[in-house]
Amino acid sequence: MADNARAKRLADLIREVVAQKLQRGIKDPRLGTHVTITDTRVTGDLREATVFYTVHGDDEDRAAAAAGLESAKGVLRSAVGAAAGVKFTPSLAFVADALPDNAKAIEDLLDKARISDEKVREVSAGAEFAGDADPYRKPEDDEDGDASS
Repeated sequence: MADNARAKRLADLIREVVAQKLQRGIKDPRLGTHVTITDTRVTGDLREATVFYTVHGDDEDRAAAAAGLESAKGVLRSAVGAAAGVKFTPSLAFVADALPDNAKAIEDLLDKARISDEKVREVSAGAEFAGDADPYRKPEDDEDGDASS
């Protein structure tokens, strides 16, 4: 088992090599400039690496980029092996990063909450409190003869 620092360094190296190779070395039009490598994780034994990516575009672009990454997997693994200089080059698995979708969902929920808060503010603009302004009993009220409680 490799230590965590070594796995982290290898993951960082894989992220850089894959990003550079996608930008300069791969001529696949499906990959283009709209694929971004967001994160890379390597198992403790340095045998498998998971590369997370995002695609700027619609679902069709995402599917095309996934197919392009799958077809370029061998070339990218060779580039990683040449740059890393390790005994065993980790196998690469490409996973679409769900972070942008999650962030969009959270933004949508926050927008709904802002709209709901604005409606509540509008409804409560002219409202008054139900009951007295100060509903709490004070000591001077007890002196008036309410001491029987």
